[in-house]
Amino acid sequence: MGLSYLTAGESHGPGLIAVVSGLPAGLEVDVGLINTELARRQGGYGRGGRQNIETDVVEVLSGVRLGRTMGSPVALRVANKDSRLDDQSRTPPLRLPRPGHADLAGAVKYLTTDCRDTLERASARETAARVAAGALSRSLLGALGVEVFGFVRSIGVAGLEGPVGGPGAGPAWRAARDASETYCPDPGVTQAQREAIRQAKIDRTTLGGVIECHGWGMPPGLGSCMDWRDKLDARLAYAVMGIQAIKGVEIGLGFGAAALQGHQVHDAVRFDAAARAGRTLGFERPTNSAGGTEGGMTTGQPVVVRAAMKPIATLLRGMPSVDLSTLRDAASAYERSDVCAVPAASVVLENVVAFELARVVRDKFAGDSWGEVADQFGRFLDAARRLPLEPWAGG
Repeated sequence: MGLSYLTAGESHGPGLIAVVSGLPAGLEVDVGLINTELARRQGGYGRGGRQNIETDVVEVLSGVRLGRTMGSPVALRVANKDSRLDDQSRTPPLRLPRPGHADLAGAVKYLTTDCRDTLERASARETAARVAAGALSRSLLGALGVEVFGFVRSIGVAGLEGPVGGPGAGPAWRAARDASETYCPDPGVTQAQREAIRQAKIDRTTLGGVIECHGWGMPPGLGSCMDWRDKLDARLAYAVMGIQAIKGVEIGLGFGAAALQGHQVHDAVRFDAAARAGRTLGFERPTNSAGGTEGGMTTGQPVVVRAAMKPIATLLRGMPSVDLSTLRDAASAYERSDVCAVPAASVVLENVVAFELARVVRDKFAGDSWGEVADQFGRFLDAARRLPLEPWAGG
């Protein structure tokens, strides 16, 4: 069975729901990790007033017994303390659409002059449910030795240069990121980003940035080249582009590859028998320009995904807009918002990438129980390490 999830709920409703289907029975669920990721999503320098109201904690409604999955769909709930959707005095009609938001398009789509319903669902508050689903999937990845790490590459023009290390350096990078108010694993860059956000608040404007995620420990051959809908890179791009305010997605070199020649881009392959026991199965590459995918499948190198987040569209200073009740020019309305949510977006990126990695793992390694999945995973790696001495019948 394939791994999938659905989310429901509005930003000021009673809560957000994520229903995850396809996890095998008997998998130990790390609820602490889910709550840690939810808390990180609420953090970061530049967040707005709502984060002082909410303290996101997951509630497991079904699908888990005695700390392990049952094989049935897992329903997760994240409550909204600020639940006022049906109180019109506190959530009045919004007739001044904010440029950059879903307000105007949604109002026209649903033939209404009130943007409120669109606003409530389109809000990035919804990403708490996606973080919960992604963090749940990491129980599966972690048990197979796959690690996912997301961070902030840049905010405005203040950015981190150079590569991020591999899984062996993961704990150090993670500690540095977690010590940063902007989730950037470099203290000097963090300070520059913090100053940029502070100045943006003074200027009554907002800032965007670039976020990045690495997946370590994926063996070669997960994903597919047989159907474009099953290509891992396509799934990653789809999932990441679905995060609010994301306007561009790159895998590996991304747009940078367009200006280079082929011999400068493609990752040479060599075989190192000493590395055969590792996740690369001995197929080593001096570079990772492809970002860990070729032909829609993993290469054994780290999966590297990068995304560009535009500045938050709700500005303290407002922007020119139109009053939908009169069609006259007016300034856009201000709804409680952030100056910069790039750090929070990096957490969402990390967890939606994790879910897509877990999906291709589950596609390759079926089975109703966790023991079956783990056994298939191990047997696949053993068979791949025997190549070319014992190829399959068509090899």
